[in-house]
Amino acid sequence: MALILASTSAIRRQLLDAAGVEYEATKPDVDEDVVKARLTGAEGIASELAAAKATSVPGDWVIGSDSVISVEGRLFDKPRDREEAAQHLRFFSGKTMLLTSAVALARNGRVHWRHCDTARLGVRPLSDHFITDYLDAEWPHVGYTVGVFRLEGRGVQLFDTIDGDYFTILGMPLVPLLSALRDRGLLPS
Repeated sequence: MALILASTSAIRRQLLDAAGVEYEATKPDVDEDVVKARLTGAEGIASELAAAKATSVPGDWVIGSDSVISVEGRLFDKPRDREEAAQHLRFFSGKTMLLTSAVALARNGRVHWRHCDTARLGVRPLSDHFITDYLDAEWPHVGYTVGVFRLEGRGVQLFDTIDGDYFTILGMPLVPLLSALRDRGLLPS
């Protein structure tokens, strides 16, 4: 049986590659704004976006995943440009970021399994000088991330505390997904 990852995310592909999962990657066909407009709350949005991505691609088994950032109850999308990225970082400074990642597994357009997890990241106070230097080094790569960081890169410098699963923070709760794939015979047990 073929496994498909409905995602253009490089980090999600890297996670599956490193775990030894064989799959094909394709772009999901989802209007995220439509999904977000009918839901509230980070967990609901992340879970529904993951499911929508998984069901948007035809295939025997399809993985969909999504992440949502909230800070003080405000939800954040990927920044539109470098200036908006700097605005996001200034808003995050000294606050707790909640990063919610969800993953869904669908078969022939129907969700068979989903999982959602939230990590708490304490953003340290960030100076304007740090934000400028950080974006000089990390732009445009962090422009493709919802929290304006890559934990596996310089983004780790944004935080003074991290409480949560590493893979959830990277954008896909990998360990529960691997278990779900084994349960369905898609990975050896």
